[in-house]
Amino acid sequence: MSSLSPLLALRAGILARLARDPGLSALMGGSLRLYDEPPRGAAPVYALFGDGEAGDDSVEGARRHRHALTLIVFAKPGSARTALDAAERMAVLLDDADLALAGHALVFLRITRIASTRDEQTGEARATLAFEAVTEVAA
Repeated sequence: MSSLSPLLALRAGILARLARDPGLSALMGGSLRLYDEPPRGAAPVYALFGDGEAGDDSVEGARRHRHALTLIVFAKPGSARTALDAAERMAVLLDDADLALAGHALVFLRITRIASTRDEQTGEARATLAFEAVTEVAA
């Protein structure tokens, strides 16, 4: 049984997959900029792991988890497109991807929506990429 939580294993797999793509790195200023918390003083374009959850989805003796997770991409000032371009690239890289996960196997990963929003107080544009996945604990 895996000691790594299914949610952390999925996040690590996502990070590894996105880090290998030069196109996404170019959209984010030269390297993948995906963080747990907003980086102090960093200028966009960067992304954060948003809300995530994993719940039991076991079937026929297989220990599985169903995930819901978001990635939030922050746009350059005055250009909502910069966030949307990065989010769309992430969607291409992750939808139905075959990710390697520590202690878990990915059953599927599906993009469920991409949304563009603007913070009412700051005017900052963001794109949110939402997806669902199912993982299975490796034997």
